[in-house]
Amino acid sequence: MPPTARRAPAKAARSAILQLSWRSPQPAPIVLVSGPEDVCAERAIAGVRDYLRAEDPSLEVSDLRADDYAAGSLLAVTSPSLFGEPRLVRVTGVEKCSDAFLSEAISYLAMPQEGATVVLRHTGASVRGKKLLDAVRAGEGGGVEVACPAIKRDSDRYDFAAGEFQAARKRIAAPALRTLVSAFADDVTELAAACQQLIADVPGDITEQVVERYYGGRVETSAFTVADTAIAGRYGDALIALRHALASSADPVPMVAAIALKLRTMARVAGSREPSAALAARVGLKDWQVDRARRDLTGWNEASLGMAIQAAARADAEVKGGSRDSVFSLERLVTVIATRAPYGG
Repeated sequence: MPPTARRAPAKAARSAILQLSWRSPQPAPIVLVSGPEDVCAERAIAGVRDYLRAEDPSLEVSDLRADDYAAGSLLAVTSPSLFGEPRLVRVTGVEKCSDAFLSEAISYLAMPQEGATVVLRHTGASVRGKKLLDAVRAGEGGGVEVACPAIKRDSDRYDFAAGEFQAARKRIAAPALRTLVSAFADDVTELAAACQQLIADVPGDITEQVVERYYGGRVETSAFTVADTAIAGRYGDALIALRHALASSADPVPMVAAIALKLRTMARVAGSREPSAALAARVGLKDWQVDRARRDLTGWNEASLGMAIQAAARADAEVKGGSRDSVFSLERLVTVIATRAPYGG
């Protein structure tokens, strides 16, 4: 069956090969898995393996490291065996590849072995191996590419989690999804594991109550809970949430980042009377993020919001080494936001 593919606009000018989603990868003589998001890359590589194994359970799987490569290894593991089993070769560390691997891999593109699938994992962390990537993207070797871009923004994490449940044909209520994403805002790998646990364990639809039952402790001490209660002006609740978070070994740096993110979102939405969908499309947010930011703006004005954003910027610098007491800096930021008071000295 030929791969169902789509062209990625960002790559159209420099790539002549098919672009496949990491959620639905399919084999080819060369499969380039590119980009920094490891959880997506792992899914893509496992998907290629499962596809090949479903076609032939006798699949031989070999692993190579491009940064610790023994000359001749690629040809050895891709060459047909006595019984002609299909071969899958997973190559990691292409962004750190040795000269020997680079030379042999480029040569291999000219004559890929029949029945072999070679997966090249390149994180994009360096330009090392660029000559190989350019050759693959030019169509040498008959390859495909699976892009795994970084999941950084809150909207990216929301889309990722929503995709997990959609792929499993599992319904999750929108408030439950938002709660889950907020609880695992700092780690996509943990978010993926949480999604899969709910998919496996919960027989029916997933509600907010289900998420709180599974991950209540995580939700209660998340950075976004601290931010939400402070922005709402609930000073006492904000301090309690902050102390719970710090007692759970939460890092002040991502906590300040979460608070700053919500304040910046409020600033992007403030003063606009556009419909949520139109504003969301214009500023790169989701409809629900616009609606939430507008609710968060209750009780705020331009002066107090500007003061809070400046306080967050100062706290960010302090928790990253500008102060000897990052916890105090974080507590002071929460106080400023929750009480709308000046930052002080």
